[in-house]
Amino acid sequence: MNRKMLFKLVNDLVMTVLMLIAMAYYITGNMIHEVVGIVVLLLFIVHNFLNRRWYKAIFKGKFNVRRILQIGLNLLFLVAMVLMMICGILISSDIFPFIPLNNDMTLRQLHVQSAYWGFIIMAVHIGLSWGMIINSVRRMTGITGTSPIRTIALRILAVLIVAYGVHSFFEGEMGSKLFIYNPFGWFDNDSIIGFLIDHLAIMGIYITGTHYALKFIQKQDQRVVLKN
Repeated sequence: MNRKMLFKLVNDLVMTVLMLIAMAYYITGNMIHEVVGIVVLLLFIVHNFLNRRWYKAIFKGKFNVRRILQIGLNLLFLVAMVLMMICGILISSDIFPFIPLNNDMTLRQLHVQSAYWGFIIMAVHIGLSWGMIINSVRRMTGITGTSPIRTIALRILAVLIVAYGVHSFFEGEMGSKLFIYNPFGWFDNDSIIGFLIDHLAIMGIYITGTHYALKFIQKQDQRVVLKN
């Protein structure tokens, strides 16, 4: 794996973890929330700079189902992140207290709702690239061959993660929080580690679902090509 790809993976991994920490507002408090949010903003800018070629090629090439989904979700993720960050800066009380606002309730709601939706879209976004991520990790670790035992073990692990993710999803009433304003009060868990485990498991639902849905679509496309 080249250094640029490794840097991309590390940048995205750190950004993902910090986004989850920023969402644990009721655990970290406002100051840490804002500091982490600024770091996420910087990492997000770096992420987009490193992937700037994608924007240049957005209207080039063939548009199959996977590419259309990828473009749509990437743009939705961009909108959610930009909206969340702009609203976050405007309602800041510690880092940017000099911005005067009389009634910021609407901005607070937009900030929280875009964070929830951004969380889900981010997981699907990762799922779209999961095959590439796995191949990069294999090259980095020197794993070249296939192993039935390893494959079965990883699939069992994926099932367990999804099962726990579904439990956490309903336990935290995630579905309602995508549409109803709730200032980061997801779970009764007062531990950052527990919070991360719960939310990474929820992400696992969408990463796994997206990854295998793409595999199914690709198999269907291959069958169509073979028939023709």
